[in-house]
Amino acid sequence: MWVSLSFYMADSGSKSFLSLDSYHVSEELGFILPDPLEELPPYYQPWMDIAFRVPELVHSHELRSLINRMPLLSSQFLQKHRELRLAHLALSTMTMGYVWQEGENDTVEILPKNLAAPYWEVSQRLGLPPILTHADAALANWKKKDPEGPFNMENLELLVSLPGGDSVQGFFLVTVLVELAAVPALRNIPVVINAVKCGDTEALAQALENIGQSIQDMTDKLKLMHVYVEPSVFYGIMRIYLSGWKDNPCMLKGLIYEGVNTEPMEYSGGSAAQSSLLHCFDELLGIRHEEKSGAFLTRMRNYMPPAHKQLIHDISLQPSLKSFVQQQDNERLNQTFQNCVTKLLALRNYHINVVSRFITVPAARARQLRNKSQNSEAEMISRAPTALEERGTGGSGIMTFLKTVRDQTRDAFLPDSSNETEQNS
Repeated sequence: MWVSLSFYMADSGSKSFLSLDSYHVSEELGFILPDPLEELPPYYQPWMDIAFRVPELVHSHELRSLINRMPLLSSQFLQKHRELRLAHLALSTMTMGYVWQEGENDTVEILPKNLAAPYWEVSQRLGLPPILTHADAALANWKKKDPEGPFNMENLELLVSLPGGDSVQGFFLVTVLVELAAVPALRNIPVVINAVKCGDTEALAQALENIGQSIQDMTDKLKLMHVYVEPSVFYGIMRIYLSGWKDNPCMLKGLIYEGVNTEPMEYSGGSAAQSSLLHCFDELLGIRHEEKSGAFLTRMRNYMPPAHKQLIHDISLQPSLKSFVQQQDNERLNQTFQNCVTKLLALRNYHINVVSRFITVPAARARQLRNKSQNSEAEMISRAPTALEERGTGGSGIMTFLKTVRDQTRDAFLPDSSNETEQNS
């Protein structure tokens, strides 16, 4: 388990600051797991042999039968954090394929013990839920083709995959690049907190400028989704394998983890809300969410590595940045704060644009195309799970949720601002 550490006092004086390393946040990669392992110890080869083949085994309808015959292995030989993360990724991928192999109309009620028991053990040791999360599918699921090469789409590939071909690769690797673009912002969060406590307006303004630019870079990377992910593949094939068994009409009773609990358990599927990035920015900038959307966002923190969740909590305990800015008669400081909110608002608006293209528009087409003559793309869309038409994979009513969160971001602007950024809405 990660050790969660809070803000502490620097040896060189009274300035308090936050050490990102204390929360297992990398100075170079942020929340991304550095150098994920590609193999587990030989004892676990039966897991990896199946995990690496999930897409083809789902396609051939063999995955469930192979998992049913898989040996029951203990997690006791997994000693290091990166071993546990790869094991969780492999077991998560197998679980999503097992549950959804036959689509929404032939799900399972029980996850077999030889998968469920070690999966539960590994999840408990990591402090993660026993379902595929953002921390698995993106943060711990990458490698460089050329270890000395750049961190870009051409030089990255996934460790394990789900059905959906190149679009799966594109979806998760673009997500990794969005996370990477946020690293300068993460590095400046301790600077902001320290500057507020010390009353250093010059350092604060510079840090906020850096954060605003970093959030802009996140938006620019998010635009790559339109290059590397085909909407019909995301909607018609990929999305169900990212879906969970909470707030999902396909699995109203949840899932029994055999050998763990005799009662069904419910877990949400993957969601962008499981990324710690926006939670950190919201707490830093003082963005408050209304009850329903706020409850969902808070619940998504339980799907993050515990140290990352602790970081978000500890940021929330710091003196108010917004109040400090309001108390200063400093035009540059006002502008840099407003710019951060502007960039975060633009990012959330662009995310709505992406979701519209990948979910809302295909959902509307699917309703139109059912029972009509179809080409291959239309057929793919029309076969998509009907229960998920208006929902995100995390179980939320997707567009209502995103627009509510966006609107609450706008509320964070300083009073009497001209809010020139309304054009972004």
